[in-house]
Amino acid sequence: MAENQTPEVENAQLAFDWNSIGKRQDNYSDSERGKLEDLYSQTLKTVAEHDVMDGTVVAKNNREVLVNIGYKSDGIVSVSEFRHNPDLKVGDIVEVYVEKQEDQNGQLILSHRKARSLKAWERINNALDSDVILTGLVKCRTKGGLIVDVLGIEAFLPGSQIDVKPIRDYDVYVGKTMEFKVVKINHEFKNVVVSHKALIEEELEQQKKEIISKLEKGQVLEGTVKNITSYGVFIDLGGVDGLIHITDLSWGRINHPEEIVQLDQKINVVILDFDNEKKRIALGLKQLSAHPWEALNTDLKVGDKVKGKVVVIADYGAFVEIAPGVEGLIHVSEMSWSQHLRSAQDFLKVGDELDAVVLTLDRDDRKMSLGVKQLIPDPWAEIEKRYPVGSKHAGAVRNFTNFGVFVELEEGVDGLIHISDLSWSKKIKHPSEFTKIGDSIEAVVLELDIENRRLSLGHKQVEENPWDVFESIFTEGSIHEGTITSMNDKGAVVNLPYGVEGFAPTKHLEKENGGSAALEETLNFKVIEFNKENKKIIVSHSKIHEDLISDKKSEESAEKQAKQKADKKEVKKIKDSMEKTTLGDINVLANLKESMEESEKNAKKK
Repeated sequence: MAENQTPEVENAQLAFDWNSIGKRQDNYSDSERGKLEDLYSQTLKTVAEHDVMDGTVVAKNNREVLVNIGYKSDGIVSVSEFRHNPDLKVGDIVEVYVEKQEDQNGQLILSHRKARSLKAWERINNALDSDVILTGLVKCRTKGGLIVDVLGIEAFLPGSQIDVKPIRDYDVYVGKTMEFKVVKINHEFKNVVVSHKALIEEELEQQKKEIISKLEKGQVLEGTVKNITSYGVFIDLGGVDGLIHITDLSWGRINHPEEIVQLDQKINVVILDFDNEKKRIALGLKQLSAHPWEALNTDLKVGDKVKGKVVVIADYGAFVEIAPGVEGLIHVSEMSWSQHLRSAQDFLKVGDELDAVVLTLDRDDRKMSLGVKQLIPDPWAEIEKRYPVGSKHAGAVRNFTNFGVFVELEEGVDGLIHISDLSWSKKIKHPSEFTKIGDSIEAVVLELDIENRRLSLGHKQVEENPWDVFESIFTEGSIHEGTITSMNDKGAVVNLPYGVEGFAPTKHLEKENGGSAALEETLNFKVIEFNKENKKIIVSHSKIHEDLISDKKSEESAEKQAKQKADKKEVKKIKDSMEKTTLGDINVLANLKESMEESEKNAKKK
């Protein structure tokens, strides 16, 4: 063999170091060693703690799963972290989280649960941002909703977000796998809220668009009564809802839609209007039948008598249904012959059945006015016979005005008593001072205006004019006791006997002591003026004591004049007998002179 070797082989054999065989040290140059280390390091991944990466299952037992992530050693994961994946086998790719590069035994520690959680939060956030649909398992029921496992994270599904229909029993959803949309994430508290209803609404919204695009006004569709409210009925048209307003349910008036339809009832409806943008559909039920006015008796005319039922009451009148969907208005003025302004509630109530007379009839505008007072005789028909001028009657006080009292003699017959015709003796500022509403009052017919249906009445005319008698009682200069009932700047009103009132000017209220008469004080008053036509009596208190002083002065003056006249006669008598004067006569004359001088002094003093 040695003879057949080439020169190159022989040289290589000679250069081989047979002594290095079996030695541990490497026989590489420094450059070769560096290249080999670089090549080796490139075959291993750079692994840092808290990283999440994919690994391959290389082994599995009852306690642990061995996962290769391309590191210098394989990592260990507890088998309990793969409970969600009971079919895990060697070769499967799984996500792991690097907890420790080496434990005390130099082992790489991994976690599949934490990797799932971190990845799940990332996917959850992406699902919220990208509007992605996720699948989850309903784990249990909680207050107000359900707990759902989505990507390994527990999320809350509110009861209002389960379905578009109200849900009464949440337990039927526990254990079910459903699709959801993420609607809210609270990063601070790691809370996730999901919705299944949103998916249904999107689907329904798409169905609505398709259905509405095919709708036409006047189209008749079959629908199911979905919900009933006080204002109308919601109809399911097979993926889209429409509303029948309560006024479009029946030609006649109804109090509540339940009188016409029931829940889950299938009915035919007509499309009245729809809004593509707002997705609103207005439906009608009554429009599928002929309008009742079209079926109204063609022989019905103004003046005919009809029967009906009160369906609506308003202050101004009552609506009476004479046939289903055919109504007439009885205005409050057509309910009674009375002229008093009252509301319809004073005469009728809802549900009353009555007879009425057709006053107007407009078939084109479908309007009718009715009246009930026309069924009874008009009290003004023979008013002259029953209430002739001068006749006396009793009536009820119905209303006041500043100028008088309205009295109802009977239903439909009213009269006015002017304020000046209420009393012969009292001055009345407002009728409420004399009577009150509801009182019965007697009156005499003073004037009759048939054309305008007006009666002029008088109350004081029921009795004779007492001023004819007062003229002889309250003569000028006569004195009467009176009480002051009111006072003002000009004077005082004095209540005199027989209910008569007099007026005392301020200057005539001065008392003898210089003071002034006070309110409610009772004093004597002298009549200084009596006016029968104007029914006015002027009285004075001060005039009484002023006249007494004047009378006393007059008496004293008369006495003085009489005494002076007597003294003059006596002096003349003495002069006539001077020639026969004696010494005794002189003494008498002297005494008479002294007496006269003393009388003059006393008169001056007074």
